Amino acid sequence: MVPEINYWAVLIATASSMVVGSIWYTPKVFGTRWARLAKVDMDRPGATAVVPILVTVVVSFVTAWVLAGASAIAWHFYGGSWLWGAIVTGVTLWAGFTAARFITHDVFEGRPTSLTVLNIAHELVTVLVMAIIIGVWPPAGTV
Repeated sequence: MVPEINYWAVLIATASSMVVGSIWYTPKVFGTRWARLAKVDMDRPGATAVVPILVTVVVSFVTAWVLAGASAIAWHFYGGSWLWGAIVTGVTLWAGFTAARFITHDVFEGRPTSLTVLNIAHELVTVLVMAIIIGVWPPAGTV
C-alpha cells in the first residue's frame, strides 16, 4: 500500500517550518537565548546562513512528506478524524524520534538542558503546525 499524500499540503507544511523557525529564532522571542546557549554568533554575515536555510527546506520537506504518509497510514489503520490522526501521529513521531534523539545527542555532547528543551520545543511546534496543515487538507478521496 502506498499512502495517499496531498503534496500541496506537504509544500505548505514545508513552508510553515520556515515561518515557525523565523519567528522562534527572532531575537525578541528565543533567538538571543538560543544563540547564547548554542554559542552561535548572531552578528555573522547573512551569506553564511544560505546553506543551512537550503538544508532546512530540504529536510522540512522530508519531514512533512513522512508525516503526511504516516498520517495516511494511521488514518487507514485507526480511522476517525484525519486532523486528529495527523496531530497524534506528529506528536508520536516527534516524541519517539526527534525529542528522543535530541536528548540522547545533547546529553553525550554536554549541551545545556535548557538548550535541549528549547530545541525540542521548537521541533514540537514545527511538527504540530505541519500536522495541522496536513490534517485539515487530506488527500482527495480519503475523507
